[in-house]
Amino acid sequence: MRRIALVTLVVDDYDEAIRFYTQALGFRLVEDAPRPDGSRWVVVEPGAPGVGAGLLLARAKGEAQAARVGDQAGGRVGFFLHTDDFARDHARMAAAGVTFLEEPRYEPYGVVAVFQDLYGNRWDLLQPAG
Repeated sequence: MRRIALVTLVVDDYDEAIRFYTQALGFRLVEDAPRPDGSRWVVVEPGAPGVGAGLLLARAKGEAQAARVGDQAGGRVGFFLHTDDFARDHARMAAAGVTFLEEPRYEPYGVVAVFQDLYGNRWDLLQPAG
């Protein structure tokens, strides 16, 4: 079996990213380990262990990476957070200060609303239909 295990998300600061993803979005901090080069190996996951991909939060190094923080998908929705209870998660995230860029909408594929993370990357919060 093959699966995507991690996706790198370039961030400005490890600790502020950890706070956002664990507190505002409710992710779990899976690992936060120092590396010999002074960086850290920081992994967060939205669900149960081994279910779906996690995020490797990687602090930007250099101007080229710093320029990508908050714009990793060129302004498009680049990340998709599935939920089994849209209303619950939408309300919790909004109360935690997450910025939603639209009202929830009902599409043939499910209930969805675009939100942005602390750096401006766009995400879909989506409860799939069916």
